[in-house]
Amino acid sequence: MIKLKTEYLKLDDIQIAFTQHGDGSNLLLLHGNSGSKDFFCNYQLDYFSQFHTMALDSRGHGQSRSKDYSLSYEQQSVDVMNFCRVKGITQAKVIGYSDGGNLALWLAVKTPEIFSKVIAISPNTLASGNKGGVIAAINRRLVTMKRLRKFGFPNKKQIMRYELMLTDTGINEGDLQNIKTRVKILYAERDMIKEEHILYLADIIPGCDLQKVMNCHHLNIPFQEETIKVMQDFLE
Repeated sequence: MIKLKTEYLKLDDIQIAFTQHGDGSNLLLLHGNSGSKDFFCNYQLDYFSQFHTMALDSRGHGQSRSKDYSLSYEQQSVDVMNFCRVKGITQAKVIGYSDGGNLALWLAVKTPEIFSKVIAISPNTLASGNKGGVIAAINRRLVTMKRLRKFGFPNKKQIMRYELMLTDTGINEGDLQNIKTRVKILYAERDMIKEEHILYLADIIPGCDLQKVMNCHHLNIPFQEETIKVMQDFLE
């Protein structure tokens, strides 16, 4: 069995950890909140092996290393753009899941000349795009983590990640209306993101393709057969 090797790229204030596989056209893979590049192992070895896939650990996640007091989606998207600049990547496609989907939309806003096609799985540009029960659960978890922090638990990064989910991405309506990249949004029948928010995004992004995947939820939509097939067709 092939084991993906972790590599590192030093940028200004971050060392980004990533894995790469294949020798086709470039495809970046961006994980969700509290995830890592390991989430995409099957994507790299099986589902999208015809591409040159690069799965990145976002700032504050996985094996990437940086000194931060808070996290922002915009900064994480800048990290991806800087990664591409240093690697000499001038053309690429993107699959982003959850928070990674938010980053994918930032890339579509900022660098359409690089990213010709972007797939965002269950994104939300506003924290209020999450369902109310989800927000309440995040807040409860944050209270517990901050109490543990006072007793010396080394959970600073976990706290920053959860706080990130309670912040807006910074992408505004005008940004969405001016996207020139081809965008595909997928979401689950039982998603943690409000359906009306997903429909709003799909309606305002010019030419956006939208796919609702039935009989799944936020956590397992990336590995549904329908999800994989739809993404493969879109990226071809």
